[in-house]
Amino acid sequence: MKTIPHSPDRPLAKDVSERDLTTVEILWLERRIENRIRFGRHVAEKSLDRNRRVLSFSPGSIFAFVRWTSNDFGTVLSRIDILRAAMPGQRYSTVPWIAPGGESLLRLSGWPKVERVLQLIDAVEALGIDPADVAPEYWHHVHNRLSVNETPRPYTKSRHQAWLHRRRVTS
Repeated sequence: MKTIPHSPDRPLAKDVSERDLTTVEILWLERRIENRIRFGRHVAEKSLDRNRRVLSFSPGSIFAFVRWTSNDFGTVLSRIDILRAAMPGQRYSTVPWIAPGGESLLRLSGWPKVERVLQLIDAVEALGIDPADVAPEYWHHVHNRLSVNETPRPYTKSRHQAWLHRRRVTS
């Protein structure tokens, strides 16, 4: 497995073993299936063949997994999941293509909702914030609002600063 270097501010913990990692299978079959990571920091990558890779995420890291499938008649599935990688000994949800799974922060399907989440991710990045560092509660908020066809509040730099402060105080 090819290891991806860590940023100095987020090194992989020495006590994290390969079995504690959450793996995501990325698959691309032209005009049929596209599984991809929209954001997140993987710690290892393994190429299985021309169309498949496996990315590994450290416990507790947040990532977005987008799935799209079509057939001869059009799109069959559009889905986005924002997950926190499984923590050893903690409960998690199972998601196809992800082993073992993760804590579900957002799970939406249907292209209009998926597209809206992708736009919100772009808006967070426009603020200069990595979406993997966003307060997990924000992704819950987005899920809840879009599930009932309401508009989520935008993520702001001041909300992000409050989250970073809260995280520092509680750790």
